[in-house]
Amino acid sequence: MSEEEKQETSEIEAPEESPPSEEPPTDLKEEEAPESEEEELEDEDEEEIEFDLEAQVEEFRRLIEEDPDNCVNFYNLGEALAELGQTGEAREAFEQALELDKNQEFSSIIHLGIGNLYYHQLMSGIQSNVVKSSVGMLSQHKQQNSISSVSGDDYSIPINEFEKAIQFLPTLNADEEIVDYVRKNAPKQISTIYYKWASDLFDKARQLEHYGDEIKDIKQGLKFLKKTIEIDPNHAQANLMVKYGKKMLVEGFSIYDEYGFEAKIIPGSG
Repeated sequence: MSEEEKQETSEIEAPEESPPSEEPPTDLKEEEAPESEEEELEDEDEEEIEFDLEAQVEEFRRLIEEDPDNCVNFYNLGEALAELGQTGEAREAFEQALELDKNQEFSSIIHLGIGNLYYHQLMSGIQSNVVKSSVGMLSQHKQQNSISSVSGDDYSIPINEFEKAIQFLPTLNADEEIVDYVRKNAPKQISTIYYKWASDLFDKARQLEHYGDEIKDIKQGLKFLKKTIEIDPNHAQANLMVKYGKKMLVEGFSIYDEYGFEAKIIPGSG
């Protein structure tokens, strides 16, 4: 790697500075409680929120018993269960809501809820770090927790749900605020998933083992980045990845292990 490439890589990988707080500074002695008291307050707040959600779940179950054909009650139950982390039960509630929504009056927001279930699952685990790290793709050293396999269903299923949320938006019978929420967030989630899909493919190509499809995965990743940029033209990281992905295809790239030994060379097209 040339000095110029190292310079570019280090600049890309540098973490973004947090924006300055809009809140005015406060007196530490007057406003901040001791750490132990803060932790106790946080624990109490979490317990209170969980209690409120559990109470909501019970209330929605009661409403379902009274009116078992009302899809809105099942949707609300699904949202509360999702907040509690009960993903399986939440999905069942959402699916029941869809089945009862014969006129597709609420299908848009229900599909958004299902999509968010898959989205949060996708964005957890080691893959969540790749979204933040893959813009430094010219780094020659293998990153820790590198992805070695990518399953298309993990990405296409939530994308499909968000696309359905957009599809059924014209028939959504809800306040304008909810309609705007779906209109804004469904494309945003799709854009993020395509970016993550590309990011994971790039990271997979950079694993130590030579598996033969490195170039194919980089090309596929570039296609997904294009989809991200079509939705969000100002996506800075996606635009950077396109630039360096193309450079990888032309110049090729080498991957080194943690001891500095070259693990594999992927030649470029020249």
